[in-house]
Amino acid sequence: MMTFSKINYEVLDSVAVMTLNSPKNLNAFDEAMIDDVLSALKAAEDDAAIRALIIKGNGPAFSAGGDIGFMYKSLKSGQLSFEGEIKKIAQISVNIKKMSKPVIASVHGAVAGAAFNIALACDFCIASDDVKFMQAFVNIGLIPDAGGLYLLSRAVGVNRAIQLAMTGKPVSAQDANALGFVTKVVERDALDATSLGMAKKLAAGPSQSYKHMKALLYQSQFADFEAYIAHEVAAQTACGSTKDFAEGISAFVEKRKPSFE
Repeated sequence: MMTFSKINYEVLDSVAVMTLNSPKNLNAFDEAMIDDVLSALKAAEDDAAIRALIIKGNGPAFSAGGDIGFMYKSLKSGQLSFEGEIKKIAQISVNIKKMSKPVIASVHGAVAGAAFNIALACDFCIASDDVKFMQAFVNIGLIPDAGGLYLLSRAVGVNRAIQLAMTGKPVSAQDANALGFVTKVVERDALDATSLGMAKKLAAGPSQSYKHMKALLYQSQFADFEAYIAHEVAAQTACGSTKDFAEGISAFVEKRKPSFE
């Protein structure tokens, strides 16, 4: 049995359920969380008995995105270098898109930053009615990672994508459903049951059909995704070395308005 430090992983019949489990920091994606998620994705893909996967979060939110507290401490100590993490968190989105099985994001509360983009990478997204999706990167002087602009522009169109990225404006579950990247909006109490019901229905379907659909879609619509990721990593690394990033992180932690150059 696999053991993880930042997620729970269980199998319910032919459905794998991955639960982000670091609620004290709103399931922020630090290196340990990223490694756990990548390992769980591989386990679900390699296990022939698994026919669908749910990704959800424990606690008050699905995920707040990157671990800003860790970034702030590393920045102050002069030891911040997150190029490796940026590459790995992007690999989560790539692996979800390339997975041969249906993947459902089951989200509630805050779905911010990289978590928003990982949800976009999933084949289905079921959201509770309290969800706020947010491309929060601009608030700390960064760009969307985890394939953000690539995935978002394909989900909502180029103009809406750049507007959401540049403003960091929150998107409600209802508006996300209208935009097309949320499959269904449900009450919070019904989220788990609805997500599991959809996963079981998919798991009972034609797995080879799903496999070929996903492969063909990746080939036709996402063939240059990994090349895009290389540019994204370079751009994010450049942004991470700016004074604006240092100011954005400091302002967030110190609960004040940033003063960007």
